[in-house]
Amino acid sequence: MKHSFCIFFILAFTLIVTTTSCKKKIENDQVEVPVTLNTIEVTFDSIQIKTFFTKYPDLEKYQSEVKQLYRKHQFRYIWFDQDGLNEFSSLLYNKVNNLNSEGVQTSIPYKNILDTIYSNPQKNQKANVNTELLSSSLYFFYVDKVYKGIDKQKSKELGWFLPRKKQSYIHYLDSLLIDPSLINKKGKGVLEQYYLLKDILVKYQKIEKKGSLETIIIDSKIKSFKPGDSIATIAQIRTYLFHHDIITSDSKSSIYDDKLATGILEFKRINGFAINKTILPKHIRYMNVPIAQRIKTIMVNMERCRWISNDVIKAKELIVVNIPAYELTFFRDGKPELKSNVVVGKTLNKTVIFSAPMKYIVFRPYWNIPASILKKEILPAIEKNPNYLQQHNMEWKDDFVRQKPGSSNSLGLVKFLFPNSDAIYLHDTPSKSLFERDNRAFSHGCIRVAKPRELAAAIMKNDSKWDRDKIDAKMENGDEYWYVLKNKFPVYIGYFTAWVSPEGVVHFYDDVYKRDDKLAALLFENKAQD
Repeated sequence: MKHSFCIFFILAFTLIVTTTSCKKKIENDQVEVPVTLNTIEVTFDSIQIKTFFTKYPDLEKYQSEVKQLYRKHQFRYIWFDQDGLNEFSSLLYNKVNNLNSEGVQTSIPYKNILDTIYSNPQKNQKANVNTELLSSSLYFFYVDKVYKGIDKQKSKELGWFLPRKKQSYIHYLDSLLIDPSLINKKGKGVLEQYYLLKDILVKYQKIEKKGSLETIIIDSKIKSFKPGDSIATIAQIRTYLFHHDIITSDSKSSIYDDKLATGILEFKRINGFAINKTILPKHIRYMNVPIAQRIKTIMVNMERCRWISNDVIKAKELIVVNIPAYELTFFRDGKPELKSNVVVGKTLNKTVIFSAPMKYIVFRPYWNIPASILKKEILPAIEKNPNYLQQHNMEWKDDFVRQKPGSSNSLGLVKFLFPNSDAIYLHDTPSKSLFERDNRAFSHGCIRVAKPRELAAAIMKNDSKWDRDKIDAKMENGDEYWYVLKNKFPVYIGYFTAWVSPEGVVHFYDDVYKRDDKLAALLFENKAQD
């Protein structure tokens, strides 16, 4: 009898252990709930999710993500622990109430209900399905506004064809519930530039609270102001610097003294101007831009940052062109190795915002003239002047016209190809004087580079078969020569009218293609719809 009982006990124990292990494995494989997640072991009926969104229709757009979240957690409460609402729920509520500091102007759905819940946390110690689902919806609302931005289709309608980032915020929530401080960690899923702009935004919002200033008078007869000059405009400039916390006091003096000079040097440093004591009309025009306009510009560019994954900077090599800045930067190992002025497409031939991998460098290229230019410019010129092709070093090639290689070629002596459907590429140009202008939107859409030799050398720096002498030789002599890059790398053509350097220097650029107002209208229009 004892022997039979022992056998039965062993079999039963083995069955229990095996069943428990399998159950744990299934739960771990399917649910992936972190073992350190401090939640209560209480569940609710899945049908209550549908009921909730019927009751709260303004949150309905988050229903799919909320369903996925609770399916992942087997419909357990995740916003409650043994003491009631958990730490992260309150932090999230505070974050949502301060969306303005994130560059977001929007109304908060069901704010009065949320205020009641979070202003009386002691009354919400017992798990409640409405509070639970409101908290989850609030999380996805915050993610939507701060991390995601407007949807992909709308950004495309605004001419933005750079790839949008892809990231799951359902799994990210587990990390935040375990360590709420992670929500304040910079760089999580958002371009680092976002946080630099955010710091500038907070600064400008503080300035805005001080009130507006009178427009600084610009006398068209005066070309510059220098130390020692005395004029009423100097007093206005001094007030501007004091209002913006660049100098510590405002003497109201109209004399350009040493204290003002110190302020002017700092003003130029933090705003990206050449650092000297001379005040030019362009500096005064910069000062006269209303602070509200600056804030709008910063918010618009924070929105653009939401569309780009922080992973782009992980590429070993990378070219970035910022159209409004008329600037190209070549990065290696995350650090800028070369900067060059560029000329971009004029308003009627806008340079497209997109990305593609750099694959070829072509020395002494032919310029195969696009059909549109051939029809609108070349053929009419030939009719007027039969010697036009010869005079411009051009020739017919089958049924199109091309310009032969050489120093007068419109593409210069080298071009950089990252094949794309818009036929946009980087190239040299014989028209070097254009790089000295402030406004450099002159091309038919391609991007002219002020430092093409240096760019070729930077790209081929680690190729043992190439050096500066060989690059120069290929540019100056011989026929067209195509070189296939061993290591392809991404080229990003972007559009940012506000950009902050790692040192905190903010640069505002002219909205050359008038894109800011269109995006701002969409963002602030949504405020009334939320």
